[in-house]
Amino acid sequence: MKKINVAIDGPAGSGKSTTAKELAKKLNYIHLDTGAMYRAVALAWLRADLQENEEDLIKLMNEIKVELVMKEDGQLTLLNGEDVSLEIRKPEVSKWASPISAWQVVREKLVAMQQDIGKQGGIVADGRDIGTVVYPEAELKIFLTASIDARTERRAKELNERGFEANVEEIRKDMIQRDYNDTNRANSPLRKAEGAYEIDGSALSLVEQIETIYSLTKKLI
Repeated sequence: MKKINVAIDGPAGSGKSTTAKELAKKLNYIHLDTGAMYRAVALAWLRADLQENEEDLIKLMNEIKVELVMKEDGQLTLLNGEDVSLEIRKPEVSKWASPISAWQVVREKLVAMQQDIGKQGGIVADGRDIGTVVYPEAELKIFLTASIDARTERRAKELNERGFEANVEEIRKDMIQRDYNDTNRANSPLRKAEGAYEIDGSALSLVEQIETIYSLTKKLI
C-alpha cells in the first residue's frame, strides 16, 4: 500500500510537533519537524554572532550542516554533527527562529532538503509552509489552530517540562510577534493550504487532537 504524506501547518504553540510526532508513531511513518531545522540555523547564527543580513546568512548556510536523524524514541536535530535537540528549544533560539527563517537563502536550502526526504512518502511533516510550499501535493493537509491563551499555556508547560523557566507574559508577547512575522513575511508566509482541513485545538486535549487527525488519515488511506 502506498504511503501518503501528511502536511500539518499552524502557528507557534498549536501543538503541531507533538501531534505530528505521535501521529507518525501511530502510522509507522517518519516525523519531519521542519521547525527544528530552522531553529538549528537560528542557533548557529546566534553562536556565530552574525548580523541579520543576506551576506552573513549566505556565508552561514554555506558553512553549516543541519541533519535530522530518526530514532525509535524520536527525532534528533544535529548541527555540524552536534546533537542540539534540547538547545534549540531555549526561548532565545525560539525568539530568533522566525525572523531567520524568513530569509529566502535559508528557506531555499532547507525546503530542498525537506522535499528530498518526502519523495518516497510516509512522512508526517509539520511547520509553517508544509502544505503550501514544501508538499503542496500532500494527500492530507491540516491547518492546526488554537487561541493565544491555549497556545501560551501549552508552550509554558512545555518549557517547564524541559527544565526551562517559563514567563507566561513573555511567552504571550513572543507568540503574538511570531504570529505577525510568520503571516506577514514575503517568503512562504503562514496560511491555510488549499484543500486543508482546519482544526481548532483550543478546547481539545493533545490526545483528542491527535485522534481527530488520525481518523482523517485512516479514512483517506
